[in-house]
Amino acid sequence: MMKKNMGTADRIIRLIIAAIIVVFYFTNVVTGTPGIVLLVLAGILAITTLTGFCGLYTLFGANTCPSREEK
Repeated sequence: MMKKNMGTADRIIRLIIAAIIVVFYFTNVVTGTPGIVLLVLAGILAITTLTGFCGLYTLFGANTCPSREEK
């Protein structure tokens, strides 16, 4: 099982960024290949927000979760 390593503020910021990217994509502010790349990034941000786990944080040893307990 994965340990949560993202705090609440981090998760909220990621969700807001993902929502902004999705809005930009569907209002044609960002189109083409860059739009699709950003849409995939938004999906990754949303998934990490829902799970509370970021693989890159593990690689760099970061942890923004206030509780170090496994959840």
